[in-house]
Amino acid sequence: MKTLMRRVLDTLLPPNCLACDTPVEDDGQFCLACFRAANFVSAPMCVQCGVPLPYAAAAGAGGKCGRCEAVPPAFTQARAALRYDDTAKKLILPFKYADRTESARGLARLMRRPGADMLAAADVLVPVPLHKARLRGRRYNQAALLALELARLTRRPCVPDALVRQKHTAPLERMSLMQRQAELHEAIRLRPGFAVAGKYVLLIDDVMTSGTTANACAQAMLAAGAKRVDVLTAARVADPRFE
Repeated sequence: MKTLMRRVLDTLLPPNCLACDTPVEDDGQFCLACFRAANFVSAPMCVQCGVPLPYAAAAGAGGKCGRCEAVPPAFTQARAALRYDDTAKKLILPFKYADRTESARGLARLMRRPGADMLAAADVLVPVPLHKARLRGRRYNQAALLALELARLTRRPCVPDALVRQKHTAPLERMSLMQRQAELHEAIRLRPGFAVAGKYVLLIDDVMTSGTTANACAQAMLAAGAKRVDVLTAARVADPRFE
C-alpha cells in the first residue's frame, strides 16, 4: 500500500531536484547539473570539528585545525555532508526560512553518508533547539525535522525537545567568535526530566559555522553526565582564513 501511495503521489507531484526544479527519479536526489556543482565535504578536514581544509598540512600533527588545537571544543567530533556554498544555500535557505520542510528527507539522506559511524553508535539523536519566540515565527525547528528524518532512516531514538534555548539570542552570522560565545553563555540547557547520563548523544543541525552553538549544546549535555557528544550537520562553513 505504501508503494502504491508513493507512486500515486509521484504521479501527482513528481519529485524535483533538491536544489532546483528539475524532475528527478526519487525524492532527495540531485539532478546531474546540481550533483556536479555540489561540494561534498571530504578529506582533508579537521578530524575534530570537520572544517574543510585546503591541504592536509593545514592541520596539526594530530589532524586538528589550529582552532581545535588551541581551544578544543566540548564535542568529540563533527561531520557535515556539504560545504556551505551557493549550491548548499539553494537547499538549506528555502528549507530553513521558506517552509520547504519536504527537503528534510533529502538532506537527511545526504547526512547519512558522512555520519554513518556516528549514527550507528549514537544512543539518541538530539536537535539544536530554537528559542520559543523564533519557533513561533518560523513554525518549525529545521534541526528537529532533520533529526526525526535521520531517526526514521536509521531507527535510532530521537528526542526533539531534549534541549531548551532559554535565551532569545541575536542572530550570530555577523558576530566574531568571542561575541558568539558571549551571546550563547548560559543560553542552552537540558530539559528537566531528560536523562542523558552515560549516553552517546549525536547533535543534529542544518549548518555549522564556527561551532559555537554546537559547543554550547555539548557543554549542557556533558555537564548532565553524557558520555560523549558528536555533531552531524547538513552543511559546514569553511574557515574564511583558507578561502
